[in-house]
Amino acid sequence: MRRVEPMTGESLGRVIEEIPLVDHHVHGVLAGEVSRRQFEELITESDRPVPAWMTQFDSQVGFAILRHCAPVLGLDPHPDPETYLARRVELGTEEVNRRLLAASGIGHFLVETGYRGDEILGPDQMAAVTGKPAGEIVRLEAIAERVAAEGTDAAGFAARFEAVLWERSRTARGLKTIVAYRHGLDFDPGPPTAAEVTEAAGRWLRASDRSGPARLDDPVLLRHLIWTGIERGLPLQFHIGYGDPDIDLRRSDPLLLRGLIELAEPRHVPLLLLHCYPFHRHAGYLAQVYPHVYFDVGLGVSYTGARSVAVVAESLELAPFAKILFSSDAWGPAELHHLGALLWRRAMTGVLSGFVAEGEWSEDQAVRVATMIGERNARRVYGLGEDA
Repeated sequence: MRRVEPMTGESLGRVIEEIPLVDHHVHGVLAGEVSRRQFEELITESDRPVPAWMTQFDSQVGFAILRHCAPVLGLDPHPDPETYLARRVELGTEEVNRRLLAASGIGHFLVETGYRGDEILGPDQMAAVTGKPAGEIVRLEAIAERVAAEGTDAAGFAARFEAVLWERSRTARGLKTIVAYRHGLDFDPGPPTAAEVTEAAGRWLRASDRSGPARLDDPVLLRHLIWTGIERGLPLQFHIGYGDPDIDLRRSDPLLLRGLIELAEPRHVPLLLLHCYPFHRHAGYLAQVYPHVYFDVGLGVSYTGARSVAVVAESLELAPFAKILFSSDAWGPAELHHLGALLWRRAMTGVLSGFVAEGEWSEDQAVRVATMIGERNARRVYGLGEDA
């Protein structure tokens, strides 16, 4: 019997390293230079200043940057933060972006453009930097806020939103909602009536008139956005779980979406649960029992660093492997784009090689599953084709 070394997986690791990953939910890299303070604030989901008595480098993601990104920038692994940041300044943001994105091995980017887009590169710019295709994911709430800013009345809001959404998403690959941030996932799952939408739009627009653009957090309008998105027919992404303090984590459990999932099922629109930590097991259950539900553990991988192997392993417990995708959800520093890919590859190699070494899986099965999750599932869901 051929002897397989446990947990090394050299041949499997080489195959996984070469997968041209489809990052099905990502944001652009930084367009300009940042200070040390700004950089540290960009490698945490906290929206508070980093206390003067600590450094954000003393975290799983910080240690992962010093271990895995430093060599890409020409340093030995594990430099001190000062050395790392000095090298970053020496190279400049453009070169840092080029090196780290190239080293990630990502073969296709689906870029969500609804958050602080003026500070980061858009899809076309990401494609130019990497030489890889980049499609767009359109954020529903950003479209609604644009409609309000351009001017509409309450009675005309629904029709205007639908028209702008269809035009804005004409070449997009998917849509996204941040209802988990704006309200929580514990909302009435059914579509609101036209009268309810008009009344809610009136409240929101009046609030905007008084104090400038108002935050869109009305549950009626958020439901309307979601159902309009479902009717649009593109894959619809939901932020789930871990995020900045703007989210109430207790109300971002994907199990709260069960009513919506069941009502939307006859439309056959793919619903994609993003990141999901610490609810990734719940997301795996939903992906198992509902044919149109998919999930990833994107954001949870980069921020758990050396522990990301456990997160990826848990994501493989229940869901069919055709229902799991790869994403990084990286925004800003290209270190997060690189780590999202590198840590996922490392985790998949470790977990799957263990299955092979224990005789539970064949190596062919391991290669096929890694390729499905890393690339092929996203190509099928988003209609990317083999070379799109």
